[in-house]
Amino acid sequence: PLPPQYGLVFDAGSTHTSLYIYQWPADKENGTGIISQVEACSVSGPGISSYADDPVGAGASLKPCLDKAMKIVPAEQQRETPTYLGATAGMRLLREENSTKAEQVFAEVSKAIGEYPVDFRGARILTGSEEGSFGWITVNYLLETLVKFSFAEKWEHPQDTEVLGALDLGGASTQITFQPGVPVEDRNTSVFFRLYGTNYSLYSHSYLCYGQTQALKMLLAALHQASSSAQISHPCYPQGYQENLTVAELYDSPCVRAPSSVSPGLVLTVTGTGNPALCGTAIRRLFNFSCGAQWPCGFNGVYQPPVQGQFFAFSGFYHNLHFLNLTGGQSLSLVNATVSQICNSSWKQVQELFPTVSRTQLRDTCAASSYILTLLLQGYKFNYTTWPNIHFVRQVANIDVGWTLGYMLNLTNMIPSEPPTTVTELPRSIWIAATVLLAIMLILTFCLLTATCCQRNSSGYEQL
Repeated sequence: PLPPQYGLVFDAGSTHTSLYIYQWPADKENGTGIISQVEACSVSGPGISSYADDPVGAGASLKPCLDKAMKIVPAEQQRETPTYLGATAGMRLLREENSTKAEQVFAEVSKAIGEYPVDFRGARILTGSEEGSFGWITVNYLLETLVKFSFAEKWEHPQDTEVLGALDLGGASTQITFQPGVPVEDRNTSVFFRLYGTNYSLYSHSYLCYGQTQALKMLLAALHQASSSAQISHPCYPQGYQENLTVAELYDSPCVRAPSSVSPGLVLTVTGTGNPALCGTAIRRLFNFSCGAQWPCGFNGVYQPPVQGQFFAFSGFYHNLHFLNLTGGQSLSLVNATVSQICNSSWKQVQELFPTVSRTQLRDTCAASSYILTLLLQGYKFNYTTWPNIHFVRQVANIDVGWTLGYMLNLTNMIPSEPPTTVTELPRSIWIAATVLLAIMLILTFCLLTATCCQRNSSGYEQL
């Protein structure tokens, strides 16, 4: 048998970067479920967009994971290993803020990967729609709802199988992608795929600045602007928590605009008050839930048809609720009660409950969980009836759920776009008859040619 093939994909997110190493058999068609995830290497340090002023550092940060990959992929196969880097909302924001710095970061990460003996196929920024769509492909590929390699060793489109929607929450953006029950009315949110002879018309939208990190930054900025002083009361932080930060540190993103009247060096004091009701009110103010008469919407006036079918929620959705042990199909009532309980806990209580958890995660648990519930229920319009259709997952079949697998599948053409053409097998009796007929025709042709030659020779002899 031929040795397995490998593929490498860097997920360069806004808060961190991960390298995924995939493997599949080379001597088989790449059937659904054959691809496996060999390793997921987490790059130390922040996302590559954080290296705007130190682009060389962005490239250097990737090397330990590349070194690890070179120990996994056999040396004789490394030059044939397709390698990609896809950057998401963090780099979208940096490009918006300073395109020159974004290009410098890309140049350095490309240079670093180019020093390794792999088939590097480029670094690029994914659009929000691509990020959502590739996440949708990953989910449905792993669940075998798109195409399945059957026991008869044929590609088959599974019959009577509904595709799942995908919900993704990153640090700087959030994506929703699903197959609606009605035609998509806004072409800016419409995505079309033809996979294995089946057409998929999807709704997909990405909200920039509504990823968890940037949303909580917008929340703190709104609380600062409402306070009109350097003292900020934060209802989503536990009572008794306190920290200092400068105006420059708070307003360091295109998602938040600093008031012109405030000095960047001014030190702000943030004090937690632990008030779930006020926390929910402050978070809701980050959204505009009103929809015009033109069509139904999610939030901020963006068109969205009603959610339909089952959904997989991954990345930040999973990690936050898993921390509170809420990813096991709990009812919405229990989820609300648990989030309310953590939001009512003091800073001393949460530290005692989770002694090994980082200070930042403990500080943000109430805010992040409340934000997720607001986003899902009032933003994406899930309710008590449709809440059980959301499944919070990290992996399917030991493969991390995210956009990277769908991205690699798409770029390496490993999802067949059409069913293979079938060869019609003729009955054995017809094959025998055709063979006999062909033999007779050949004999007759030979006899005719022989007779013609003899006739010509005879007439020539008579003339002589």
